[in-house]
Amino acid sequence: RDFTMNAVAVNLKDGAVVDPFGGREDIEKKIIRTVGAPLERFTEDGLRPIRAIRFSACLDFEIDSPTLAAIPFAHNNIKGISIERFRDEFIKILGAPAPSRAFRLLENCKIFDIFIPELMECRGVVQSDERGFHNFDVLDHLYYSCDGAPEGNLPVRLVALFHDIAKPRAKQVIKDERVDELRITFYEHEKIGAALTAEILTRLRFPKQIIAYVSHLVAEHMFFYESAWTDPAVRRFIARVTPDAIDDLFALRAADFYGKTRQMPQFGKNPWKDNLLEFRARIENEIAHERALTLKDLAVHGDDLRAQGIPSGRLMGAVLAELLETVLEDPSENERAHLLTLAKNIYARLAG
Repeated sequence: RDFTMNAVAVNLKDGAVVDPFGGREDIEKKIIRTVGAPLERFTEDGLRPIRAIRFSACLDFEIDSPTLAAIPFAHNNIKGISIERFRDEFIKILGAPAPSRAFRLLENCKIFDIFIPELMECRGVVQSDERGFHNFDVLDHLYYSCDGAPEGNLPVRLVALFHDIAKPRAKQVIKDERVDELRITFYEHEKIGAALTAEILTRLRFPKQIIAYVSHLVAEHMFFYESAWTDPAVRRFIARVTPDAIDDLFALRAADFYGKTRQMPQFGKNPWKDNLLEFRARIENEIAHERALTLKDLAVHGDDLRAQGIPSGRLMGAVLAELLETVLEDPSENERAHLLTLAKNIYARLAG
């Protein structure tokens, strides 16, 4: 077996416990230790070092010093494991109470360098200038954000870990002439980050549905709401994010807050939190009134447009997009006869 705690057996006939390597004692002491020489065990299977790290985070066990010290010397074996085996351990790590514990070990043992080197670009990238905002560099912020994401929600934990992954590539330091101070900016890091996240998750062989969803949330994580938003603006936000993603996007915002402070937001007399509560209430009001917020909510669909002589393809997509925009602006417009008339007019204009 790999570790002493896994090398314990019970004779089903008489209940006798077979524990040749002191596994029960190590379990009681919450210690992860290899059976025999650590490097021998890691040479046999390059996944074992990652399993040790995963057990440490998920069980709140410590890896004993000789076992931990051997991990960097097993890199050639670690590199030889399939990406799918690493991904499966990575998913289990993301389910730990505090994944950052494993992340630090993966970083210190240079395992992230092998599988997710993009994360290592974030180490030492300062985010704060004279204005404050962040207590940690980008990588620690990502680690702690993942800790603050809901346990058991894999997509949100993935988004939390990767939402600022592109900050090192987007970072600029500019001079604000108004106050004669340097400012750190990360313009469009969410867009760059969405593409980078998709690239990483594709490399790790995640399902396409998860890749698309997580990348979408990365792209949308920088939303900024003000009370002055009109109701159509709220509906456009819901339509862009999609109603099914709203809960996860707000969970990400709370995790992002935790990643800055290591404290979960306590909703009360706080302008930042009150802003989110107000925004959430307005979103829920729009959804409760069953407004048309997506193409499937329209009173007409592709078959209806084809019956009016509008062929399938790019132009039909453009027509439907304009119809949705019309209904988002004024929900009362979502009537079949009216939309069919609008559709024919829009198509005539677009077809030229």
